[in-house]
Amino acid sequence: MKKILRENGLSIVLALLFVLTLAGQVVSGRLAHNEERREHSEPPLALGEYLRSGHFVEATAENWESEFLQMFLYVLLTAWLYQKGSSESRKLDAENPQDRDPREHRRRPNAPKVVRKGSDLALKLYENSLSIAFLLLFLVSLWMHARGGLVEHNEELRAHGEPPVSLGEFATDPEFWFQSMQNWQSEFLSLLAMVVLSIWLRQRHSPESKPVDAPHAETGT
Repeated sequence: MKKILRENGLSIVLALLFVLTLAGQVVSGRLAHNEERREHSEPPLALGEYLRSGHFVEATAENWESEFLQMFLYVLLTAWLYQKGSSESRKLDAENPQDRDPREHRRRPNAPKVVRKGSDLALKLYENSLSIAFLLLFLVSLWMHARGGLVEHNEELRAHGEPPVSLGEFATDPEFWFQSMQNWQSEFLSLLAMVVLSIWLRQRHSPESKPVDAPHAETGT
């Protein structure tokens, strides 16, 4: 057990933090939403009903969407662009192990099976699998945001005696894109801060930082 915790501590702690904060979101979100419903003389939602509601799905997917878009673009941009002095960039004038052609290492005994025995197509997909995965997660989250937002928006319209709108109408509404853009811009700002601040600032022991004694111009970790 100690070995498992040591080897997987980062993912375990992050998973626990995700579960705890998601639970906190469910509890506080349900209380806030039911308060709004009481103000409109509507019955409160049970926990299961709230988890299926547009209020919960829209708020959750809206944030997931921006996170996965951030990671998708970050993976792609760091594959092709550089930033002198940043620990988040590939090295400017030295060999980067990420650039190795896996086709030249098919005989490596501990390489992933797809590298050793996979077809050219399978290997092509695998060498881009991280960005593909984040792109798919972003698209799924965007769809969930649109569907959950549509349900929430139509509930508000019905409460005001107005007819519901279709998914296409909601997806072209400025409100939908306002919700998305306000999250997207904050994600890109945080990435910019990470890239630029890592040029001059350090965090000992963190792989996201250069060594504390490294010169500011040193690029990569």
